[in-house]
Amino acid sequence: MRRISLFILTFASLLYSCGPFAKLEKSTNWEELYEGANKYYQEGEYNKAIILYDKVLPIIRGSEKAELADYNYAYCHFKTKRYIESAGYFNNFYRTYNRSPLAEEALFMHAYSLYLDSPDFNLDQQSSQEAVAAIQQFVTRYPGSDSYERALEMLEDLETRFERKAYEESQMYYRLKDGLFPGDFYRACIVNFQNFAKDFPESEYNEELAYKLVEVSTGYAVNSVFSKKEERLNDVFTYALNFYRRYPDSKFTAEVKNYEAEAREELEEHLKLKKDIAEREEAEKNKLSTPATSQTNENKQ
Repeated sequence: MRRISLFILTFASLLYSCGPFAKLEKSTNWEELYEGANKYYQEGEYNKAIILYDKVLPIIRGSEKAELADYNYAYCHFKTKRYIESAGYFNNFYRTYNRSPLAEEALFMHAYSLYLDSPDFNLDQQSSQEAVAAIQQFVTRYPGSDSYERALEMLEDLETRFERKAYEESQMYYRLKDGLFPGDFYRACIVNFQNFAKDFPESEYNEELAYKLVEVSTGYAVNSVFSKKEERLNDVFTYALNFYRRYPDSKFTAEVKNYEAEAREELEEHLKLKKDIAEREEAEKNKLSTPATSQTNENKQ
């Protein structure tokens, strides 16, 4: 059985080495290679077309045949789902042949390749940022393109991914506030929630995060050092007021009022303690100054 398998493999190898593609691959006739590459491209044999284009493109570079070959070469990589490579080749095509009738589609395919390569929201979004830049370049350059609406849909989808990733990051900080070192994460939550509202002003998550901003700012203020407590408690009232104004019918209103009440009670106790400390300090100051005055009077006598 093993001998039969080896015979079949050997026979198949011989057939391949004698096949039309193998013969063409060994050819030194660039016109034959060029026609063969185009033929395999039209037939959907993209991997074979890539091999032949790799051999012929350095030879025909600068000729009138190079434009179509470069375009097909980029599409071969796209069709075989090598999106990073196809993005680069389409971009090179656009920069080289920006007056070509194919330039518009090449610029779109550059953006589309990057879009298809962009990851889910829970992964690093660097490539997604590159896709956004490419799409924006396309819609700016070709506002009348048939692909314009499709490009905007891609852009909207990527923005949704950025929004979801930012929201999940805010939730991570929110969970970490209950750990061993809550102070740093309270502060991180406050900054993160505010930045989210600035970056995504129309997001469906803003109401929830505005409520949580009141919650974490209350916790942050209550656990603050004495010198910072009054300022941070006043921040709670500002955040609560902003919440009421923006979401007058929110399902979170009762919770926000509870946190606001907690902050007001804490502020009253803080101000009372602050007053007591000031009075004690004043009394100590007066007590210390009295002996000095008496001694001065005795010296005068």
